[in-house]
Amino acid sequence: MSGYDLIFGYRADEFWRIFITSEISGQFEKGNPTYVAGMTGCELCRKVIAGSGLKEPDVPDEMYIDRSKEYWAGWALAYYQWQGARKFSYIYRAVPMYEILQMYSAYHEMDISQFVEALDGKIAVYYTETRLKFFRTNAGLSQSELAREADVPLRQIQLFEQRQRDINKANALCVAKLARALHCASEDILEI
Repeated sequence: MSGYDLIFGYRADEFWRIFITSEISGQFEKGNPTYVAGMTGCELCRKVIAGSGLKEPDVPDEMYIDRSKEYWAGWALAYYQWQGARKFSYIYRAVPMYEILQMYSAYHEMDISQFVEALDGKIAVYYTETRLKFFRTNAGLSQSELAREADVPLRQIQLFEQRQRDINKANALCVAKLARALHCASEDILEI
């Protein structure tokens, strides 16, 4: 239960790290059809390993009538990432792969919305601050500095970060200005 499920010879948590640092995760996040729908899970795994410069293990491609928990975890994560426009690295920091694999027995036959709700709960426990604050502090900016750079009132930033004003309902131009100042996409600073 500590990430020892294997994906192409790599521990699940290790493969998850390899995936999120690969170019392929970015292509997946952008919705590139080559990666999202153009290959099997086995082909995708091999491409991730090869693209990372690692030695590809001598493991046969195995297709199952009933999908494996590793297949389900990858599919569920891809859905979750797409549904919420989250970066895989954002999910990775909050939820290790072994926890997602442990969710298989309870969630694999449920509607995917149940998995989404459960993962939202895990992420909310990990990220106690707003996404705006997360990106602002990662950029090394104070609220005042962000207000100046984005040309957005300081009080508005404070209200967003204190969850007293919902950034998801903010003016699109305001969100775009904040995102531009933080060098991220607008959807990165919206709340889940």
